[in-house]
Amino acid sequence: MTDVFELIADYSYLGIFILLLGINAAPLLMPPSWIVLSSFLALDPTLNILILALVGATGATIGRFFLKRISHLFRRFMGKEQKSNLDIIGNFLNRRKFGYVITSFLFAATPLPSNMLFVAYGLMRTKSIGLYIGFWSGRVLSYYIMLSISDVVLTPFLQLFEDRYIGILIADGIGIGAVILFACIDWGLLITKRKLKFVKPKIWRF
Repeated sequence: MTDVFELIADYSYLGIFILLLGINAAPLLMPPSWIVLSSFLALDPTLNILILALVGATGATIGRFFLKRISHLFRRFMGKEQKSNLDIIGNFLNRRKFGYVITSFLFAATPLPSNMLFVAYGLMRTKSIGLYIGFWSGRVLSYYIMLSISDVVLTPFLQLFEDRYIGILIADGIGIGAVILFACIDWGLLITKRKLKFVKPKIWRF
């Protein structure tokens, strides 16, 4: 794995950009992006932290765009009730001027897993440019902060991947469960009457 990092590092920021794009386009089994960026910084301390954060955030945002587009294809397998519920929450956020911007920023700037957020965006057929603006801004901030303190908090990438692979699987499992739960909420009732109710959890039409 170290050889792979060294090979990509030879292409400097372009190689890092392409790698971050690929990592963020995948819905599962990917390590946190800031750890990848911090690993490159450890390999080449001459890299500029601000430029690295900007390049990483741009690659991550484009990758999430592709993840959302791919996730949209799976909407056809959802039940009508779940589609209706997702459309309700989508329309609700569309009516809020900064609804998608704030939501995406919070997920990008905090440790919250953003992969399943963009899967949900895809299922909701979200088209707002605000979600990308919020995500990019949050990623620039979080990447810059984590890169600035990476010499204190960074665990060597290989060790993290080997020792905590089961943790990545658990996190992905929780994320998938969260998307299913999200799709089963009766959003119309929750938004209009502030009452929480779940619809029949029959999501896939197989």
